[in-house]
Amino acid sequence: VKGAAELLLERCTKIMRSDGSVAPLTAADRSNIAARITHMSKRPLRTLGMAVKTGMPAVSQLPSQLLNLDEYIKVESDLTFVGLAGIKDPPRPEVRSAIGRCQAAGIRVIMITGDNKTTAEAIARDVGIFGDGEDMTGRSFTGAEFFHGSISDEKRKHLIMHGGGSRVFSRTEPRDKQLLVKLLRSCGEVPAMTGDGVNDAPALKQASIGIAMGISGTEVAKEASDMILVDDNFATIVAAVEEGRSIYSNMKAFIRYMISSNIGEVVSIFLTSAIGVPEGLIPVQLLWVNLVTDGPPATALGFNPPDPDVMQSPPRGRDDPLINRWVFFRYMVIGLYVGFATVGIFVFWFTSYDNFVAFLGPSVMEYFGTTYDGHSMITYGQLTRWGQCRVGEEAVGTIFEGFEVNNFDYNGDGIVDDFSSNPCLYFSKGKMQASTLSLSVL
Repeated sequence: VKGAAELLLERCTKIMRSDGSVAPLTAADRSNIAARITHMSKRPLRTLGMAVKTGMPAVSQLPSQLLNLDEYIKVESDLTFVGLAGIKDPPRPEVRSAIGRCQAAGIRVIMITGDNKTTAEAIARDVGIFGDGEDMTGRSFTGAEFFHGSISDEKRKHLIMHGGGSRVFSRTEPRDKQLLVKLLRSCGEVPAMTGDGVNDAPALKQASIGIAMGISGTEVAKEASDMILVDDNFATIVAAVEEGRSIYSNMKAFIRYMISSNIGEVVSIFLTSAIGVPEGLIPVQLLWVNLVTDGPPATALGFNPPDPDVMQSPPRGRDDPLINRWVFFRYMVIGLYVGFATVGIFVFWFTSYDNFVAFLGPSVMEYFGTTYDGHSMITYGQLTRWGQCRVGEEAVGTIFEGFEVNNFDYNGDGIVDDFSSNPCLYFSKGKMQASTLSLSVL
């Protein structure tokens, strides 16, 4: 018989000495063996106890022929203790740093194992779940005392959540994983459970994220899981968390850029119609904005590398909206600013551009390699009533009576265009440069 050393020792009544002789197991022997188990567990070694059963009848003469598991305790009793075996299962070198990154990112690492409490606590310190010499009172439990003892459900919730941080569960049974997942989910947590065996499948299925081992995992565990860890490495899980946070951050940047940009377009179109000025952006220009100036930059935002501090911030709540009220307010402010600026520069070109040129002076204009085309300034009232523009006798008594504009090169082809015969074309054909300014601002 082999199994958990301290549990096996309880079922032994005799001991086999080094010379092969068998003697009754005294209290002193039990004390020495228990001290040895503790010493080996602290190294840490996974300690197995070994014993033999003598004088056992044939299987056919046993109750239920060993088909009833409840009767095993009667058979596995009155054993002769043989010895102990310590197995060293060293953690991978990168595990300690990966757990440190989890703790910095606000991810709680909970260790649940079938090892005894001393071994589990030693391993937890070895991999960095707890620091050397750190008090583990209230954070390390055996499965029997936590899940199957007299502790109430409310007390369990308090013990698992109070103060946050990591927890260690030792000497657990397969069903304890399910109970732990259920408890964490009832507390509003999002548990990710790792496992490889058939008995881990129910817990993997019940967890928010079930992670099966790709190398050592059974097919049952893989089928029950949400994802498979192909290299069986805990550090890969941490890398996946970092990648997921980076994707979410890039997605927010993409949405923020697209929404604010499109709100600006909508506001500019709406504002143009509301105040009655000519269309600052024609459909082809809007299509250009969406295909060329919106698409590639927004796509580039989706490929940004992870921020250096992406694993330094706490996890977001699973119910947190992608766009909350404050973010939406910011989008609206940016969009309104873009919309007002787009329409504002259009109005500015018609009403105040000459004052701006005069303010800059000839030297500055020459420095930038540009000249004033000589287009006429009009009033804001004329601009907002451009649809009522008339010439000749039809304009008598209106705001456009005597309306004239200068002839100028409106399309930059070097030819001065004539607006004297129909100055109302100034609002349609002559707005090309104003539309270019609006497109540049947008």
